[in-house]
Amino acid sequence: MDFLKYLIPVIVIIAILIPCINIVPESYVWIIEDLGKYAGTWEAGLHLKKPIISKVVRKISLKEQVADFEPQSVITKDNVTMQVDSVVYFQVIDPKALTYKVERPIAALENLCATTLRNILGSMTLDETLTGRDIINSQITRLLDTAADNWGIDVKRVEVQNIMPPRSIQEAMEKEMKAEREKREAILKAEGQKQAAITEAEGEKESAILKAEAYKERLIREAQGEAESVRQIALAKAEAIKVINEAKPSQEYLAIRSMEATEKMADGQATKIIVPSDMQDLAKTVTSIKELANK
Repeated sequence: MDFLKYLIPVIVIIAILIPCINIVPESYVWIIEDLGKYAGTWEAGLHLKKPIISKVVRKISLKEQVADFEPQSVITKDNVTMQVDSVVYFQVIDPKALTYKVERPIAALENLCATTLRNILGSMTLDETLTGRDIINSQITRLLDTAADNWGIDVKRVEVQNIMPPRSIQEAMEKEMKAEREKREAILKAEGQKQAAITEAEGEKESAILKAEAYKERLIREAQGEAESVRQIALAKAEAIKVINEAKPSQEYLAIRSMEATEKMADGQATKIIVPSDMQDLAKTVTSIKELANK
C-alpha cells in the first residue's frame, strides 16, 4: 500500500510532464502563448512547455507554398467580361505577424489577389491582356508582395494561368486566326511560285549563256584549227621551196615541173588553155631529156 501511495503521484507528474515535451520539425515554427498572451516562437528542435500555463496556438510551415485560386470575373477596359484564374507562390517570413495581424491569411491573400487582378486588367484592353501576360504577372506580384508584407508573407511570384474570354469573343478570335493563317499560306504560296519562276528563268539564262559560250568556244577552236592548218601548209610549202632552192634545180627539172602543172590545168574544167610562147622551147627541152634517157 505504501508503494501505491508514492506511485500514484509519480504517474500523475509523468502524465503532466510528457505532454510538455515537444519536438518541432525542420522548416516549421510553433507559436506559444502563456495564459492567452504571446510567449514566443519555437523553432526546430526540442522544447519544454510550461504545464497548464503554456499553449501551442499555431504551427506554421516556413516552406514555399502554392495557393491555386478559383477563376475571378474581370471586366477589361473595352468592357469584355472574362474569367481569370491565378496561382500565388508565397512563403511565411514573420510567423508572429501571420498569427496576430491577419485572420485566415490564405483567404485574405485570395481576396487581395482578386482585387489586384481586377484593378490591373480593368486598365487594359482585351488584346493587351492576351498578349501582356508577363506584364500582368510582374505587376500583380509587386502589388501583392507590398500589401502582404504586413501579414508576414513574402509573395515570390504570381502566375496568371488562364484568361478565358466569352465564347463569342473566342469564336471571333478563332475566325480571325484562321483568316490570318490562310492569308499567310497564300502569301507563302505566292512567294514560292515567284521564287520558282525566278529560279527557272535564271536556269534558262545560265543555260543559254553556257550554250553561247560553248558555241563561241567551238568556233574559236575551229578557226584556230583552220589557221593552224593553213600555217602548217604554208610552212610545208615554204620548207619545200627552201629545199628546192638549196638543191639548185636544173632547167630540165623546172621544165618537168612546168609540164606537170600544165597537165593539172588540163585535167580541170577550164574550157580554155593558154599555151606559153616558149612552149616550143619546152618541147625541145623534153625531147632532149628523152634522148639523154635513151643513151
